[in-house]
Amino acid sequence: LKTLLAPINIQDKENAKELIVKNGSITFSNVKFHYKDADLLFQNKSIKIEAGTKVGLVGYSGSGKSTFVNLILRLYDITEGRILIDNQDISSVTQNSLRQNISLIPQDPSLFQRSLIDNIQYGNVDALDKEVIKASKLAHAHEFISKLPDGYNSLVGERGVKLSGGERQRIAIARAILKNAPILILDEATSQLDSVTEEFIGEALRELMHDKTTIVIAHRLSTLLSMDRILVFDKGKIIEDGTHAELLKKKGLYKTLWDTQVGGFLRDKKSEEE
Repeated sequence: LKTLLAPINIQDKENAKELIVKNGSITFSNVKFHYKDADLLFQNKSIKIEAGTKVGLVGYSGSGKSTFVNLILRLYDITEGRILIDNQDISSVTQNSLRQNISLIPQDPSLFQRSLIDNIQYGNVDALDKEVIKASKLAHAHEFISKLPDGYNSLVGERGVKLSGGERQRIAIARAILKNAPILILDEATSQLDSVTEEFIGEALRELMHDKTTIVIAHRLSTLLSMDRILVFDKGKIIEDGTHAELLKKKGLYKTLWDTQVGGFLRDKKSEEE
């Protein structure tokens, strides 16, 4: 109830229009942002992500990667500047139309105490059962769902407690496949999967990314090898920008991160300093 009754701070403008995405380019123009009672994180940030490109975001925790994504989703309003999608200011469009055009696969997906089919259809409430099953097969979720006594009608428990972390993540991927939005954001989307399942789902994700503007946050740098571009964040600034091969040649922070990752994952900055 506390959550439901909390005041809504971000409101649509009175004459807000529907966002129309034909290509999916994303532009930050002189963006300034800081969290409440915190120092300025982004200062005059300007960058353009071309339509249909795959962009990886890397950096230590707290460097601004998740904030960058949250601002695109307009979970927070910026202090100054503009964020544009296909040259439309996201502060001037309805939040519903903005988020309808973005698929998000988070690290810890939220599931409802409803059936599996209801949870997957959350990506597209108008989808037919056969479309849900097709998306589930692509996400390699159909295998474990079909083994359950009630199949797709099985209840998942509060926040999906009856499912493992990897199973919850596959449901989130099935949602995104079903939604098929022109902009795709992956926030550690395969972090809870074993290597075999990750390889299978990697094929589905590559198909899902096709012709979409894709932003991938990852601590497992090997997942970014196929990216068109990698942005390296440090204390709110993008300090390096290029392909994997280009960034290794620069011998900057990305090269340091690549060399110091353990088991394919980045170390925490504190543990590295120790």
